Amino acid sequence: MRRILVLVCALLMLAVVPLVAVSASPSAQQQTHVVQWGDTLFRIAVRYNTTVAALSQANNIANPNLIFAGQTLIIPSGPPPAPQPSPTPGACGTTEYIVAPGDFLAAIARRFNTTTAAIVQANNIANPNLIFPGQRLIIPTCPTGPVQPTAVPPTGVPPTTVPPTAPPTQTTYIVQPGDTLNSIARRFNTTTAAIAQANGIVNPNLIFVGQRLIIPGGTGPAPTAQPTVPGQPTAIPPTAGPPPGGVGFELGGQVASFAHPNLMQSAGMTWAKIQVRHNRGDNPSTAQGAIDAARSRGFRVLLSIIGNRDQLGADLNGYIADFANYLGGVAALGPDAIEVWNEQNIDREWPAGRINPATYTQMLAASFNAIKSRNANVLVISGAPAPTGFFGGQCTANGCDDDAFIRGMAQAGAGNFADCIGIHYNEGVVPPTATSGDPRGNPNHYTRYFPTMVNLYASVFPNKMLCFTELGYLTGEGLGPLPPAFAWAANTTVQQQAEWLAQAASLSRQTGRIRMMIVFNVDFTVWGDDPQAGFAIVRPGGQCVACLTLGGVMGT
Repeated sequence: MRRILVLVCALLMLAVVPLVAVSASPSAQQQTHVVQWGDTLFRIAVRYNTTVAALSQANNIANPNLIFAGQTLIIPSGPPPAPQPSPTPGACGTTEYIVAPGDFLAAIARRFNTTTAAIVQANNIANPNLIFPGQRLIIPTCPTGPVQPTAVPPTGVPPTTVPPTAPPTQTTYIVQPGDTLNSIARRFNTTTAAIAQANGIVNPNLIFVGQRLIIPGGTGPAPTAQPTVPGQPTAIPPTAGPPPGGVGFELGGQVASFAHPNLMQSAGMTWAKIQVRHNRGDNPSTAQGAIDAARSRGFRVLLSIIGNRDQLGADLNGYIADFANYLGGVAALGPDAIEVWNEQNIDREWPAGRINPATYTQMLAASFNAIKSRNANVLVISGAPAPTGFFGGQCTANGCDDDAFIRGMAQAGAGNFADCIGIHYNEGVVPPTATSGDPRGNPNHYTRYFPTMVNLYASVFPNKMLCFTELGYLTGEGLGPLPPAFAWAANTTVQQQAEWLAQAASLSRQTGRIRMMIVFNVDFTVWGDDPQAGFAIVRPGGQCVACLTLGGVMGT
């Protein structure tokens, strides 16, 4: 959050980026498409066999990267969607295939009776997990014999195959933190492919906590005490059960202390976020106190672990290895979630001259592997970038707009190394339902509005849940005048803060794309150039209006 000091003044100088111009009214003859969460113009263009430019022109869209769920788009007339080729039995040669949304190489390989390796080789694909809609692939079509099983992370033993004579059975299972389809298949004595087919899962590597799965066939769950597989980390049993009321969205707050646990619980908060600073040589036990403080008061704990910027700059690779090892040690202590760094797109948190989404993804990958090897139940959240347009939509070694940064993360494969994508929003001065009307300069920039922030991150990571690790509204009411750099929030009241937080929680739950919302903050008292107390929901005197509004949304 403190990066606001660095960025707020600069944000006022942002170039105006129009969000989405009002589309022309479609005629009765025109085809339309209602934008869904996760849609992008590129994907829509591929689906309707048109182009991004044609869609933009037909709908007066100034910025093709910014569309929003519920928007109705006119689809320009053109030829019908091109049919996808089907394999010819017994034929040998190649064909061309255009990747569709939801495709992954293993599924394409099965469709054409070939192998993932053959497609990778034919197309010089460096990372088999990274293909994109609209990509043209050369498909070797020589029959290859039995279809290869879906690729899953190595476990040291092959998945168990259900004997063909097994009696047909079916049950359901709720995905838990740390689960993979492979581990679930082993538990129920079935196969990854069978579960994927029964649930319409197009990518077996993408499931989420709380998802309800149909388990076909099998012989029921294996006994609780399972032998340890050589090379496979032993999962530490989770210490907190599923959220009240079932799966899905959960609420929490970032705390400076635990002086108000009853107020937090009345707001429907089940998570507490605590920030931990790492320096080289630190023992993981330095995080034990934070974990114990949250658990003893009945909260799940999210540790946002940030390293030392200068140490990282002095020895990038060495520090990344040390940092990942520390996170693995912290994971073994049993936290519920770890956020890997914070606002790594600006030089307050990452060394100037070395800011790069691929470099951060290198750290994220090392950290993810270290965490999961010590405790597979820990939810790994990618570090949330600072929302900003200061860098003109670009990503440079000295700083990146978060839009450009998360796109770079996605291209580097960050989605393979995070259970949830971190996101921040704490500069709002209008309700979270608004997509226009911000009274400041640059009123059309996506960072001004809650819906456009969510839509951007959801479109860049369409198969990942989002985790708000900071979401807050600033008000100086009851504290005094805000410092000049934060004067933009001078007219926000405590009542508005409370109402907007409740609306944001309600919208987050409705989207189905947001796993967690951490309110920034519960009880900070710092007031001055960095007015953190102005974001606090527990106000001077101990009253908490937001606890009432949030509790109403969360049903407490």
